[in-house]
Amino acid sequence: MPMTWEEHRKILMKDPEFRKAWEKTRLEYEVARALIKARIEKKMTQAQLARKMKTKQSVISRVENAQTKPTLSFLERLAGALGGKLTVSLKV
Repeated sequence: MPMTWEEHRKILMKDPEFRKAWEKTRLEYEVARALIKARIEKKMTQAQLARKMKTKQSVISRVENAQTKPTLSFLERLAGALGGKLTVSLKV
């Protein structure tokens, strides 16, 4: 049986260098996962979402591939285009 991503990640997290890189990019990864999930649930392509947000498909792609850090205003526009709202939490 193939290994799940979560099982594989647990193994990788034992490597200090991987753990450091993971923590540095964790937020981008979480935003990307949430965006992809919401877009698929709305049955939208990247191009359709981009048109609705008045941006380019390549911008959506970069966010979904965790290659860029989206601004709060971009995330607000994204939430609106998907028919939702942006919420932010801070854990201390």
